[in-house]
Amino acid sequence: MYTLIDGKRTASEIKDEIAARVAEMSGKGIKAPHLAAILVGNDGSSETYVANKVRDCKEVGFKSTLIRLAEEITTDELLTHIRLLNEDSGVDGFIVQLPLPRHIDEARIIEAIDPAKDVDGFHPVNIGKMVTGLRGYLPATPFGIAELITRYNIETEGKNCVIIGRSNIVGRPLSILLSQKGMDATVTVVHSKTKNIDDIIQKAEIVVAAMGSPHFVKADMIRQGAVVIDVGTTRIPSKDTKSGWKLVGDVDFEQVAPKCSFITPVPGGVGPMTRVALLINTLAAASLRRQA
Repeated sequence: MYTLIDGKRTASEIKDEIAARVAEMSGKGIKAPHLAAILVGNDGSSETYVANKVRDCKEVGFKSTLIRLAEEITTDELLTHIRLLNEDSGVDGFIVQLPLPRHIDEARIIEAIDPAKDVDGFHPVNIGKMVTGLRGYLPATPFGIAELITRYNIETEGKNCVIIGRSNIVGRPLSILLSQKGMDATVTVVHSKTKNIDDIIQKAEIVVAAMGSPHFVKADMIRQGAVVIDVGTTRIPSKDTKSGWKLVGDVDFEQVAPKCSFITPVPGGVGPMTRVALLINTLAAASLRRQA
């Protein structure tokens, strides 16, 4: 029988811990952390995600600011908003919600964010610090996954871990985190150009699916007793919901779960942990700024 890795419950526990820290700060007359978010356009998934982040801030006692910008905004205009947030001493950290419209130069946007306020952990400076083991802000989704693994006491030392997907947001940084001292996994990253991908996945003791392909991972690809972390979130049509769609992961949960020792659901697995990792980073940013 598998154990369900409940990201929603774990995130709630961490939010309680953060709220206690914020209350302690308030009791000492210290201002609450302030997280800002820039949302460009009206992408449905991004709208939902940012709304949840605003709610999370309220729950833990953070101040939050949401800056909505039109889909048609230019790269230079967006850079102006980023500069203002970089210079705003009242903002401890901020994110630019991804993905951005295709006409915007995403790399320029990420590189323009002050690394000290980059609580999404995407700036090259923070990625570099992660690679070299220096203190910085970890990318939110890999950070959340590592936190889930730690809090569920899942053994990673010496384990064969396969990550499906090589994105800069999840796959690449997670491969670094899981192979670092303290996690000590042996990590293989597979992707669309990998040959014999099924054979490689079948040998894994830990599988992280992060490719954005609904139900790609089937039961015959998973070894008995494996740990499966599903990062995928894709909306598919559904006649069973009021919205007309439902969220599914990269793993065919019903088929795969009986073979697992641990598995995350979608929704309610990695998603809430991504958001709570953002809160952890923001609290750290606020603490550093208060000490400066």
